[in-house]
Amino acid sequence: MPNKEKVLIANGQGFWGDSILGPVRLVNEGPLDYLTLDYLAEVTMSIMQKLKSRDPGAGYATDFVRMVERVLPKCREKDIKIVANAGGVNPQACRAAVAETIRKLGISGVKIGVVEGDDILADLEGLIASGEEFKNMDTGEALAPYVDRVMSANVYIGAEPIVEALQQGADIVITGRATDPSVVVAPMMYEFGWTMNDVDKLAAATVAGHIVECGAQCTGGNFTNWQDIPDMARIGYPVIEARPDGTFTVTKHENTGGLVNIDTVTSQLVYEMGDPGCYITPDCIADFTSIQLSQESENRVNVAGIKGALATDTYKVSISFQDGYKIIGQLTVAGPDAVEKARLCADIVFDRVAMDGVEFAPEERFVEIVGTNVCHAGIAAAPGNPAEVILRIGAKGQDKQKLNRLGMEIVPLVTSGPPGVTGFAGGRPKATDIISYWPALISKDKVKCSVSVEEV
Repeated sequence: MPNKEKVLIANGQGFWGDSILGPVRLVNEGPLDYLTLDYLAEVTMSIMQKLKSRDPGAGYATDFVRMVERVLPKCREKDIKIVANAGGVNPQACRAAVAETIRKLGISGVKIGVVEGDDILADLEGLIASGEEFKNMDTGEALAPYVDRVMSANVYIGAEPIVEALQQGADIVITGRATDPSVVVAPMMYEFGWTMNDVDKLAAATVAGHIVECGAQCTGGNFTNWQDIPDMARIGYPVIEARPDGTFTVTKHENTGGLVNIDTVTSQLVYEMGDPGCYITPDCIADFTSIQLSQESENRVNVAGIKGALATDTYKVSISFQDGYKIIGQLTVAGPDAVEKARLCADIVFDRVAMDGVEFAPEERFVEIVGTNVCHAGIAAAPGNPAEVILRIGAKGQDKQKLNRLGMEIVPLVTSGPPGVTGFAGGRPKATDIISYWPALISKDKVKCSVSVEEV
């Protein structure tokens, strides 16, 4: 069992689509023990499940494979382990793709661990029959009437199976829907020998994972005082210097852009926050009100004093289901009276489809005029008479053909509407699925994770 005095853990991806330069630079520009990567969001799982339904070899974060190709030689040189929830809904296919990449690189002796068990889509009906209601945490509805429309169902698993993979010697650990903080919690548990009863330390690790889970968002990205962030093009992704007592320091590699101070760390701490005194994860309950931050030195924030409690007996489940269809088209409207012309364009579209027998109720319609303060309505003052706006127009419903009929009437406004209409390069929009989110709970004893480690 490792027994280090300090472990360096960096997170190089905040979502599927984040810059590949994050992990590449983290590995190349400074010391590191672990590179973690968080690829998954709620809607991502449904996208991956749809991809897998079309191709049994798909359903994982393909960016991860390309990233491994870029960083693995340097990771081997520096003895950096990789932990990522890049497996999505197909961790074994992800492992196979990574293994093939490793062989192409001519590298051998790499152990790849896979954690499975989070994907319960195929078991939903049996679990419901056994008494699991999967009540929607927002509405209280049971899932049973909607089960035939479910597209994905994944349990937010915790750090324990990742620790098991590390104990089996894994150099790379690939999981499905592991929680964002857990990919950071696991290396600390493994390196420091913590157990599930070390609740304060697990809570501290959870806070560390929460701080870095969105990548550069804690080092100056998406920061209110953006003018104060130096060299944002070279923004440094976050590094956690973890210690066995549960205290840690948030920092970044030297000579990188960005900023780490109490304000940037605090901004991320309150991101996606419910009850700060009861932050529930599969590993523990963390009390964010106990966090003590101090500016240790330039670009170094020390975090201490964190209290925790034992984990609950349930896991959260991320369920997505097909909830009808939507269509959205976009045009640019320019010149004098742009706002008034954009409103007229929207009326024309709905009036014309009505002439053809296609009616949309007010609650089914969508009209948005970007440039009239739609993003910050009621907060920032709207401009008086902008010379150009973007009209976004669409609708939702259960009839895909009806929505596509609406899409046919948007581009014709260029020649049969008011003057100044352009920006139709995207062509005619098509109806797409509406994927709705169903958060629920499941008893932990109904979820069985498995761990396998194979050497390439």
